Amino acid sequence: ERPFVCPDCGRGFIQKSHLQSHQRLHTGEKPFTCRDCGHQFSQKCSLIRHQRIHTGERPFACDQCPKAFTDKRNLTAHQCIHTGERPFACALCPKTFRSSSNLIVH
Repeated sequence: ERPFVCPDCGRGFIQKSHLQSHQRLHTGEKPFTCRDCGHQFSQKCSLIRHQRIHTGERPFACDQCPKAFTDKRNLTAHQCIHTGERPFACALCPKTFRSSSNLIVH
């Protein structure tokens, strides 16, 4: 059950704090500011991920090669190189792709 519903888009949330965080996407409010460059974010997790650019921290390491990433999504996308997985399929032809952006370009 998701009792906390966004009045702007109808999306439901389990916790009120998640709804409040989501609503900043609609209002454009960006209360989290990077102390290094002044870039602003609507979500705290986005600020934390961004700060890794300044610190050089790359906590998501590939177990198949020396590469490491600032974001888990980037690691997951990278791992397709090793597994050969191509999870993004074109609905109009048999082609498959490693990334959604490559599918969109296709």
